[in-house]
Amino acid sequence: MRGVPRAELILPVAIVAAATILAISEFMVTFEFTPPGGEALSRSLASDRHYYALLLLAIFAVASMLVAIATGLRSFAIGTAVLGVAALLIFLIVDLPDAGKLGTIGGDSEFTFSTARAEPQSGFIAEAFGAVVLGLATVAFATLNSSQLRAPIARFTSKREDADTGPGGAGDQAAAAPALARSTSARGAQDRRVLTRRRERG
Repeated sequence: MRGVPRAELILPVAIVAAATILAISEFMVTFEFTPPGGEALSRSLASDRHYYALLLLAIFAVASMLVAIATGLRSFAIGTAVLGVAALLIFLIVDLPDAGKLGTIGGDSEFTFSTARAEPQSGFIAEAFGAVVLGLATVAFATLNSSQLRAPIARFTSKREDADTGPGGAGDQAAAAPALARSTSARGAQDRRVLTRRRERG
């Protein structure tokens, strides 16, 4: 279908968007620990749970993707998929099992909540969306061949060439220069012939 972006153009955008959301989620609240029927007594940031692991995975996934696009090497595309799947596994193993879970919060004798529930917050939702999309998009990205990986660069290059060779572009100007020179030379020769005839008549 014409006018519909191809997968090799959509996937890099999806990876960057998902990685950005995942990185931002590391600075958001993942859970609030709330006793049944009570108010939130504590909260947990994603960075406290992962030690910024998701942030680093998101950054390296985008960097690996950019290298794959620049070089066309599938090894970097596969590396991008490994990083994306690792981020997804962290979400599935570390955070998802705790969502809505009742348990003891705190370990000291002065402050212990034995019936607090881990209530998912905006950081959990952002992390879930970013991890799932990043994992799926990077795996799909790893299936592209070398020419498909370089498609974004090829598309950008072709647009620049079209701009140079299009109407009024540098290509048209270069092509028109010889014709303009010939036209000017012809007019000059015609003017000289007219002047010669006038002198002969005079």
